[in-house]
Amino acid sequence: MSNEWWRGGIFYQIYPRSFFDSNGDGIGDLYGITTKLEHIASLGVDAIWISPFYKSPMIDFGYDVSDYRDVDPIFGVNEDFDALLRKAHNLGLKIIVDMVLSHTSDKHPWFVESRTGNTNAKADWYIWADPKPDGTPPNNWQSIFGGPSWTFDTRRGQYYMHNFFKEQPDLNYHNPAVQDAILEECRFWFERGVDGFRLDTANFYFHDKELRDNPPKTDGIAGATQLDFIEPYAMQRHVYDKTRPENIEFIKRLRALSNEYEGTMLLGEIGDDNGTEISALYSSGDDKLHTTYSFSLMHGRRTELTASLIRSAIEDHLAQQGNCWPSWAFSNHDVVRSASRFNTKNTTPDLAKLILAILCSLRGTAFIYQGEELGLPEAEIPFERLQDPWGKYLWPEWQGRDGCRTPMPWHSDKKHAGFSAAKETWLPVPDEHQGLAADLQEHYGDSTLNFTRALLKWRKNYPALKSGDIAFHDFGDNALLGFSRTTESEKIFCLFNLSDAEKTVSLPVKMKKNITLQGKQTGPIDHEQITLPAFGFCHISFTD
Repeated sequence: MSNEWWRGGIFYQIYPRSFFDSNGDGIGDLYGITTKLEHIASLGVDAIWISPFYKSPMIDFGYDVSDYRDVDPIFGVNEDFDALLRKAHNLGLKIIVDMVLSHTSDKHPWFVESRTGNTNAKADWYIWADPKPDGTPPNNWQSIFGGPSWTFDTRRGQYYMHNFFKEQPDLNYHNPAVQDAILEECRFWFERGVDGFRLDTANFYFHDKELRDNPPKTDGIAGATQLDFIEPYAMQRHVYDKTRPENIEFIKRLRALSNEYEGTMLLGEIGDDNGTEISALYSSGDDKLHTTYSFSLMHGRRTELTASLIRSAIEDHLAQQGNCWPSWAFSNHDVVRSASRFNTKNTTPDLAKLILAILCSLRGTAFIYQGEELGLPEAEIPFERLQDPWGKYLWPEWQGRDGCRTPMPWHSDKKHAGFSAAKETWLPVPDEHQGLAADLQEHYGDSTLNFTRALLKWRKNYPALKSGDIAFHDFGDNALLGFSRTTESEKIFCLFNLSDAEKTVSLPVKMKKNITLQGKQTGPIDHEQITLPAFGFCHISFTD
């Protein structure tokens, strides 16, 4: 594959705690992933993104790293990762790993030393500031997970900054030694053979050295936390606590490191009020990120699936400068699963298939989250079983992120759906997921699992769907999404019925032939119009 193997490719995201438990402790692990790689390869994806598996106190379940170079014992040992990487490569799968570089755990040796006083070698490796004369925090910055971004440390007599939980202190990237140390942590995994990094919160590395207050957001509540109710974090314009100009220069240093390892790539997660603009800025040219991963299609707990929702996200990106390449996802480990978020009535396999078909038809790189190939809905977790600290904080308004993190259902007739032989798993497997287990779907030709395999295999036959330009068509109906994907030699019209009612559509293009994926529930197609059933779709080869 070329060095741009990721461009237009399909990634599969794994949340390792919930993928497969190989040792019976109720928590997924790296060897468990290795044993299930054939399942992933059978889908036809190009690469895998694995969420953090490094040593961690697990306050934020791996996004609070205490040792970047060592696998946490609950996931295995470093040699387990090496074996996973070898097998994935033998199956033709690339592997990118999640690097959490904006902050560490408060148990990381760097922070343990830093908090001992202001004269030690790592005293300024984190963001420390004196309290105001009245003892309050240095400024008005707010944590995404609730409360101020500052926690007072009695040993140092100062506040330290954290954009997330107080156990996740932010690194001080204004210190060149911090940058150098982080680059060496990244080099460790490049040397081990990974194909790239998914960079968590890639625009959060730098803060304003003057610690100026963020201004209020006066034009409505921002969606930076993906919530659809008011939280203090969304009441500010985040101009000083993240997305600082200096951040770009460090991104360039990361890219220079990546360039030393042929065929590797950098995927940056961007979260900001103007995420599309920042995403383009961070991935323009050939000296920054290869592509960025935004939340444009993942907002809210309940969202209506409309043509304008999809179209505005893609067209906003197309309007940016720099010929940047986008990445898209409808689900991940932080948001309500798309099968539930886009449907307030009931979960239907046709909707799950439609969402996958849209994702794999858009211009950009696509990310499928574990369980989407099974059409899993969001799980409802009783309060006493909640694990996510953010969910406990937000309860009862929201259960947090646990609903999309429950264990993968592998076997319909086994305890915990075959995820684990443990007496109890870290999160429960809902009964609804048991009935959508992979083994059950193997035997039904029209299952979401078999549809996903057929879709990805079919897509490989049409280069326009991987690398072609995109142009939208207007039908005057927000339940109809239509766009063309074109290259010099191929033109494909893509049409999707986003509603639960049948739609008849006049074709805006001159049809050459119907190339709709076989087995989809589309109505008859002639050269002038098509009838699509609820959540139906089609792809048509056309001429000018």
